[in-house]
Amino acid sequence: MAKFESSPPDRRSARALDLKVFTPSAITLLAQKISTTASAAYRPRFGVGVTDWRIIAQLATEPWIAPVRIAEATGLDKAAVSRSLQNLRAAGLVETTGDASKRRSALALTDSGLALHDRLVEAALERESRLLEGFTPQERELLQSFVARMLKTVELL
Repeated sequence: MAKFESSPPDRRSARALDLKVFTPSAITLLAQKISTTASAAYRPRFGVGVTDWRIIAQLATEPWIAPVRIAEATGLDKAAVSRSLQNLRAAGLVETTGDASKRRSALALTDSGLALHDRLVEAALERESRLLEGFTPQERELLQSFVARMLKTVELL
């Protein structure tokens, strides 16, 4: 191994990206920060993290669906969905038709799960409002339009 008498050579690329302004990276960073802070806010207050919340939200919109559909609709990893569903069933928030160990089982929120969902919606809407503070209604609409267009485009990639 060579010794450096001064500082080691600069190994940065002249083509290095600024990840804070490279759109895919910036969106990923934003999404991770939103998810992390959501879990930190929801877990102590409601006993669920953001993965659980996304599953609860999907089941409130589309009850009696299979775990694979939850994964598709939420973009969550199948293993994460499976782990979360085990916890949600154990907590009495989700119920299953058929054999819970089979792929064809269908899931829905229990009455307790629906009640938790409705309380979480209030907290989620408050977080969204705080996140979008300083945006005009037109900017909010434009942002939603941009996100929708990018979601369509990413499906084609």
